[in-house]
Amino acid sequence: MDKLINTAGEQENAVLVGIITPQQSEEQVEEYLDELRFLAQTAGIKTHKRFTQQLQKPDVKFFVGKGKLEEVKEFIKENKIDTVIFDDDLSPSQLRNVERALKVKIYDRSLLILDIFQLRAKTAQAKTQVELARSQYLLPRLTRMWTHLERQRGGTGTRGGAGEKEIETDRRIIRNKITRLTKKLETIDKQMATQRKNRGSLVRVALVGYTNVGKSTLMNILSKSKVFAENKLFATLDTTVRKVVVQNLPFLLTDTVGFIRKLPHSLVESFKSTLDEVREADYLIHVVDISHPNFEEQIDTVNETLADIIGDKKPMLMVFNKIDQYTHMEDGEFDHTANTKHNVSLTDLKKSWMAKSEHPCIFISAAERINIKELRDKIYHQIKSIHAERFPYDNFLY
Repeated sequence: MDKLINTAGEQENAVLVGIITPQQSEEQVEEYLDELRFLAQTAGIKTHKRFTQQLQKPDVKFFVGKGKLEEVKEFIKENKIDTVIFDDDLSPSQLRNVERALKVKIYDRSLLILDIFQLRAKTAQAKTQVELARSQYLLPRLTRMWTHLERQRGGTGTRGGAGEKEIETDRRIIRNKITRLTKKLETIDKQMATQRKNRGSLVRVALVGYTNVGKSTLMNILSKSKVFAENKLFATLDTTVRKVVVQNLPFLLTDTVGFIRKLPHSLVESFKSTLDEVREADYLIHVVDISHPNFEEQIDTVNETLADIIGDKKPMLMVFNKIDQYTHMEDGEFDHTANTKHNVSLTDLKKSWMAKSEHPCIFISAAERINIKELRDKIYHQIKSIHAERFPYDNFLY
């Protein structure tokens, strides 16, 4: 199958498609499509237009209605579009039907994320995880991948007969590949577990959060290192661990892959081993992009993913980053309409989160180094508490 990400330098042109349902409001769908556009941008794809349709549920055959599909088809012809990206996962039959109708490359959100992960993976563990997730995704969708799959192999020996369809051969190859990758990943996971055991008894702290909230930038500040940071989704894919000393107290700080809504299930399963760093951490630092209009929904996505990964709650610090980019609209003098979240000042937001959050909160800007000293102090006191409980006679450290 053609990969969406073009490494030859030729930019793909795409349109985005989403549906408005009773479960997804128009405002939510527009925000999801904004994120999908950012994903496409991360993959090096230029988006030209977005199409939305209000439906009770996705169309079984084409995901959208025939009329909307015709509208998309006309735009594709007139503007030389070569790719259509759907914001939700398409079933194998929907993928096949839409591809036949539009005669261009069709991708859903999961495949786009998988391609970005494949581009970003650097270590053997990450590459194996992505390859496994991609193979699991492709297995039920093989019927649309290559034209030769409709042909059949000839019979063996002297009997002849219809023989085995090449689609069955390719499915068997994919299944064998999944088995091989699973075993390889188990071996790598054992090696990584041994590495973690060899790190001694230092307190472990993990940075978690939605993708592109500034975790790697904060990692660089706290650890005084140069972890790769970029204003793109999934800039960090491989787990990075650094030894950090705050005042006179050493601990291990881990930067993990960012979470995102509608993350492919196969990818979540594959990356659970990478997130062992989160599972085994003593303390979590949940980084939030407070300048994002829907940061509260992003917090919910991260919390749901954490609950799936680690189950039990861990001590956590909520770090609201990018306060330098936070904006709001002042109420007019004679404006008596109800306030919305767009009218809330940063001061009021701080008060509300300090009151309702079950975890300690701090508001910073990693890029502008605002409140970094206060952040270090909060981390120090928490690490000191954990260390004192674990090593009650190690008073020389503090």
